[in-house]
Amino acid sequence: MTMSLPKFIASSVVRGDRRVGSHGGVYTIDFEKQAVDKIFDLDDSEIDFKGGSGDRGMRGIATAGEDILVASSDVLFRCDPKFEIKTFSRNHYLDDCHEICEYDGKIFLTSPGFDSLLAFDLESKTYIWGFHLVRQYDEWAGHTFDPATDKGPVAVNDYQLNTVHVDKTGIYFSGQNTNAMLHLDNDMQVSEICSLPAGTHDARPYRNGVLFNDTSSDCVRYAGRNGESLAFKTEAFDESDIDFADVEDADTRRQGFARGLCTVGDRFVAAGSSPSTISLYDFESEQKVGSVNLSLDIRNAIQGLTIWPFDNV
Repeated sequence: MTMSLPKFIASSVVRGDRRVGSHGGVYTIDFEKQAVDKIFDLDDSEIDFKGGSGDRGMRGIATAGEDILVASSDVLFRCDPKFEIKTFSRNHYLDDCHEICEYDGKIFLTSPGFDSLLAFDLESKTYIWGFHLVRQYDEWAGHTFDPATDKGPVAVNDYQLNTVHVDKTGIYFSGQNTNAMLHLDNDMQVSEICSLPAGTHDARPYRNGVLFNDTSSDCVRYAGRNGESLAFKTEAFDESDIDFADVEDADTRRQGFARGLCTVGDRFVAAGSSPSTISLYDFESEQKVGSVNLSLDIRNAIQGLTIWPFDNV
């Protein structure tokens, strides 16, 4: 039986501090047709954006009903499937947002600039919850706060929180400097699920283990509780084909920077890398299904990635 390949929506950012050239955008990627459509371009918009990490562009992406939710550094946008902006919501405690996810009518957002997570209620269109992560006496802890008040944490970025995943078992989150995937239960207790390499992005529970972008090693990696492991190297191009855009920073010049991750059931995983490329992997056959490249500008990297849920758009 032939299975049709999925369609994805992805955001890209431009890594580094140089403020010239492309500012990234939002794309749909149809693996079946090997087609890319840029549905939103920051170069053509009047959005005022900033990037505390130096990266600029659109960040995490999630879908809810007929809406697409996409974050910039400090704004959550709510758009229709044609990417017409319906509403946008700022909050003082949202700074340098990376990934977001939807669960039970709420959007959960990472806020590295405050070592925090935020929750936005889609019905009331307000930020209703915040959690600030701390480490005390070698133990993870934290406290909740109301993001609608001025009683929250001060700006601090010790852990570079970049990933949040929420399901019925709780909130899972991690950062480049946590060196672990953390779990927040209903009693707001933080526990360490597993260790992670430094620099990890997009960690989440998957199958009987954890799936993540091992960014420092330029690969997407799965580690199972029973010792099972699997890794796929990111796409690599001939350097003569890459536009290095006079970039001098060694990390920004590196192709293969792994970020952006999306699961398709328990079999397929889509992962992003730089220059902006999305690759689809089959965990059953342990093979790469294919890759689609969006840009050969080395600064241009995938950030957010999720399944496109709209059949007729």
